[in-house]
Parts: sequence; structure tokens; C-alpha cells
Amino acid sequence: MPVTAKKPTGKTPAKKSSAKVAAAKPENKLAKLGLHNDMDLALHLPLRYEDETTLMSIAEASLRGLQTVQVEGVVTTCDVQFRPRRQLVVTIGDDSGQLVMRFLNFYGSQTKQLAEGTRVRVRGELRHGFFGAEMVHPSYKVVNLDAPLPDVLTPVYPAGEGLSQAFLRRAIANALSRLDWSDTLPPSMRETLQLEPFEASVRLLHNPPPEVDEHALMERSHPAWVRMKFDELLAQQLSLKRAQAARRAKSARALPVTGHVTQALTAVLPFRLTGAQERVLDEIRADLRASFPMQRLLQGDVGSGKTVVAALAAAQAIDSGCQAVLMAPTEILAEQHFRKIAAWMEPLDIGVAWLSGSQKKKEKTEALQHIESGAARLVVGTHALIQDTVQFQNLGLVIVDEQHRFGVGQRLALRNKSIVPGAEADALVPHQLMMSATPIPRTLAMTYYADLEVSVIDELPPGRSPIVTRVIDQVRRDEVIERVHAAALEGKQIYWVCPLIEESEALQLQTATDTHATLSAALPGLTIGLVHGRMKPVEKQVVMEGFSRGAVHVLVATTVIEVGVDVPNASLMVIEHAERFGLSQLHQLRGRVGRGSAASVCLLLYQGPLGGTAKERLATMRETTDGFEIARRDLDIRGPGEFLGARQSGEAMLRFADLATDQWLVEKARDTAQALLNHAPDIVDRHLTRWLGGREDYLKV
Repeated sequence: MPVTAKKPTGKTPAKKSSAKVAAAKPENKLAKLGLHNDMDLALHLPLRYEDETTLMSIAEASLRGLQTVQVEGVVTTCDVQFRPRRQLVVTIGDDSGQLVMRFLNFYGSQTKQLAEGTRVRVRGELRHGFFGAEMVHPSYKVVNLDAPLPDVLTPVYPAGEGLSQAFLRRAIANALSRLDWSDTLPPSMRETLQLEPFEASVRLLHNPPPEVDEHALMERSHPAWVRMKFDELLAQQLSLKRAQAARRAKSARALPVTGHVTQALTAVLPFRLTGAQERVLDEIRADLRASFPMQRLLQGDVGSGKTVVAALAAAQAIDSGCQAVLMAPTEILAEQHFRKIAAWMEPLDIGVAWLSGSQKKKEKTEALQHIESGAARLVVGTHALIQDTVQFQNLGLVIVDEQHRFGVGQRLALRNKSIVPGAEADALVPHQLMMSATPIPRTLAMTYYADLEVSVIDELPPGRSPIVTRVIDQVRRDEVIERVHAAALEGKQIYWVCPLIEESEALQLQTATDTHATLSAALPGLTIGLVHGRMKPVEKQVVMEGFSRGAVHVLVATTVIEVGVDVPNASLMVIEHAERFGLSQLHQLRGRVGRGSAASVCLLLYQGPLGGTAKERLATMRETTDGFEIARRDLDIRGPGEFLGARQSGEAMLRFADLATDQWLVEKARDTAQALLNHAPDIVDRHLTRWLGGREDYLKV
């Protein structure tokens, strides 16, 4: 048969791209784990340990039941079998008996490595199968006769793709041999704090002796672990306190005047401030008088009156000749702030501008002109405020509501709006007030917000009714609808919140529209409103205004009403599929009722069966309405990373310390950090270099 020559394709044989080759290098794989130098490797501590310090005979191991054991023997058979599936079956033996090693996934080279006559040391969970004692996928290594056993526990490290434990152990051992082990804590300070030396602690954690308290090691309560956790917390506290000092070195325009606007606003308020509001307002006013930028977190439970405190802080900025801006995460909340504050300010002849992404071009252009000219003394809006087109004439105060919902970059972008046209962003930094209705537990605030002063409104305005919370199975839904009907006939208003379904916004919307249709059919004669995220702002506003003036009896809503909505006549809330919501969100939603004098009820409908976490959350909601207690339990359930929203907050999470169990160490680290900053700046530099490698990842705003 003739052979036809193939036409040349003009292509050269495929080569691995340089990027792929670089990524495959061990040092690049280490870098992916954040391991860039010897100290990084030394502080890459084990997840757990394996005890390879003892051997037992196969017969003795067979009597131990389902335990992890280590035996040694010589390979007697090594076969690839195909029934019931392809697998490698290796038999080893010693003087006392035989053991089968079974590998369901294996490499062809293993048949040569485990050839007959090879001596192997095997570690795994021994069980009894059809053919006697066996281990499935044990760890093993080829050894010589009388090969010595390790005299320390074998560490198992966190590893990335393509990094073997053997490679990591070698890399870490090499790093430990090259390190500068000088302790960053003087002996007298270590003695006072009752801490172990740094070198001894690190070496023990990488190579613990067999007699070590293994429980203390795994629970991270061993003195060596305590030293690591303390050093980590100390580095964090040092970096945050240095950030605070750096902020105080920056300049801000002092806002000392509480004049006509402040006095007139106080006079037109339809209520008196609570003692807690007066206290936090004094703290904020003192900060605003300083010539370095305020960075204060205002915490207050739902309904505690943070908005009026923010308005009075803005009044001080306006009295002092500057502009103030208030940014909120949702258009509903931002618009509610605007309407409420504008109603207070405009009778005082104070220009208040509104800016949002949904505004028409003409409205937006007009608002931008008022902001840039200074005609707008107070600006309220959403993320639209951080756009490049927004320029202030003389911005003096930035207020961010529900600050945890904004990323670090977004908060920085607003703060860096120039106070003087053409000036550098950090020449004059505006004062910043951040507000949150999600209380931060004290330990978390000390750990992650050490750069912030924290004010707490811990008192609700008088006349607020307590909220009774009940947890009800979804099968009793008809009873709940009857209760809603009875409440509406008594003149009360009701929220019906539909479930949060993160996987599908469309499905969430369908749930809301279906519920609206169901309730409309079940409750003839009542007006049922519907609000969801895909409605146009004008449509949402029409429904919300109808609900506010009592024309809408029942408001079916998705979580767009989670924060800020204030309708005092609403005294019953139904949250459907409450098991799908987090504690903080349930608490925020519940806070929409109980804002008037009528007794209020929140019904949490759930779909069984419930998991353990969902049970904990619902039990917490039933047992307490205290936002700080709820936040504490939320921290216990979720941990600090998820509680803070690490993805958005930019906060670096702790690797070793656990805020649930190590609160006592946080206070020690905080006090030690201040002492070192005052008296030993050289130690501060060395400690931060050791733990953060010059990358002060904790310094966020």
C-alpha cells in the first residue's frame, strides 16, 4: 500500500509554557501556601501527628481492632487483581503472621517498588477482611533490616497540590537549621507572662517527643502552642497600634463648632436623646475637635437610634464649615436615611443631596453640581458616592452605615475624597464614623478593631415594646396565615419575609411572588404589598410609602427590608424558612417590628428536619433579643472569619489563636504590645518582621 506523506503543519512540537513550568517548581508551590522564607516555613506548624516511634508484630496488631498501628514485614506476593475492580494486592509477613495491603488506586511503578522480598514498614488502620488481617491504602516505606525507628512523632503539615509531606518535612528541617532563633521577648517578660522560649516551642511543635501530652498538643493547649498563639496575637496588636499611631500622625480639619445647625436640629427633633445617645455623641464630638482623623465605630442594636447621632455629628461638621457624607449599602436604607435627615435639615435651610445609581441623568448631574459647589452640605447615597465623578468642595466627615457590608476598598475610596481640591488624598483626611447594628463581641473588637475607637449605644429609646419570638414548623403555615388575618383586622401591620436562597436570585424572587399570590388569595379584603430586589426604585418606594401610611396591611418582602425600615405600626413579622438565615440577619429582620408601643411578635417558620447549627440559631432567637448576646453566640457558631465577612472585610484571620478559647491571651497581648511600643521599639520591629514578614496584613480600615 502506498504511503502518502503528511503535509507539514508549520507547527513545532508543543512545549510546556514557561508559566506552567514556573508554577510546577517546588518554591512556587511553597509560595502559594504563603511560605516565602525560612521563618515562614518554621511557622508552618503541623495539623496533626503520626506516631511512628513503635512497632508491633502482625499478630499483636491483629488483636488491637480498628486502631492505627505500625508493622514491618517482607513482601511475599504482589499482584494486580481485576475483581471486583482493578486493585493492587500486596501480602507481607513476619514471624507472627501475614497482612494484606490493598490499594484501589495505584501507580504501575508500585508493583516494582513492592516486589517480592522487599522489606516494608506499614502504618494504617488494621481490619479483618475475607482473607484475614488487611489495611486499605496504608502509608508505607521501603526499609532495610534493623532500620532505626524515629524518636519523635511525625508531623503532618497543611499542604498544597503537588507538595508531598516528605518534601515539606525536608524544607522545614532545612529552614530550622538556618534560622536566627533569638527570642523577641526578654527573659523577664517571658517569666512574668509564664511563656516558654520561642525556639524550644517551635522545635517541640515540629518534632514532639513520644512522651509529650498528645491531647494537649492536638487541643493546642500545650505551653508550646500557647507561646505561638501569644506571639501571633502580639504581632497583630502591635501592627494595629502602629496603624493607629500612623493615623494620628495624619492631618484632618478640626471640626470644633457646635453652633446654629446643631442647636436648631436638636430643637426640632420630636424626641429627647437617651442617656446612651448623649454619651456616644460626646465621644464623637471630642474626636471631631481633634486635628487628626477620627476613626470611630458606632455600635447599637436595631432601633437604638444611631441615625440621629449620625445626623448630629454631621451637624457639627456643617457648623464647622465642612461637608458631611453618609453612605448606606442598599437604596432602600439610603433613601430612608435621606428622607428622615432631609426632613430634619431642610427646614434649617441646610442643603441635603441624594445620590444613587438608579437616578436619572439630569437628577444625578444636578446632585453632582450641588456637591462640588458646596451647596449640598450633607450628601446621602449608596455606592454611587465613590464614583470618580463625585467631587466634594470641602469634605470633613464620612459616615458609613452597616460598614461590614462594604469592602475595604470601597470605604477607602470614600474616605479619600479630597477635602481640598487638587490636594493629595492623604494631605487632609476626613474624619470617619462607621456604624453597625451587628454588635461586635468585646474580644473580637479588641482583636480586629484595635485601630478603632468603639462607642456603644446600649439603651433603647423609651416606649419600645419587647418582641416575643416563636419557632413554628412549616406544617402549621395555615395557622400562621389565620393569625396574620386576625392581626390585620385589629389594625396591625405585618411583614412576611421570604427565604434567602443564595444559589438562585430568580428562585428567591419566585418564592416572593408565589407567597404574595398565596396570601392575596387567602386574605381577601386585605391589601398585600410586594417588595423585592429586582423592582425599580420608584416601584419599591410606592409600596414602602403605602406600608408606612397604613394603606398596605401585609408586606411580602425579600431581605431588602433587612435594615433601616422603620414602620412603628408593624408589630408582627413572619420569617419563612428561618433555618436558611444567619443569626445576625434574623436579628436584623426581627428589629423591623417592636418599634412602636404595641406588643410585637416574630414567628420563625422552619422546614424540618433541622441540622445542629440551625437548631442553635433558632434557639438563640427564641431565648434572647439582646444583640450583644446574639453576636457572642454567632461568633461561637461561625468563628471570627465568617462573622466579620472576611472576604469583604479584608481582615487577616488568625492562624493559631482561637477567640472562643484564648480571650485571656488577647488581653495579655494587648497590654504587652503597648509596653513594647513605649519602651522597646527595636523588639517591635523584630517581632513584626518575624510574624508578618514586613507585610502588615492586619492593617485594614
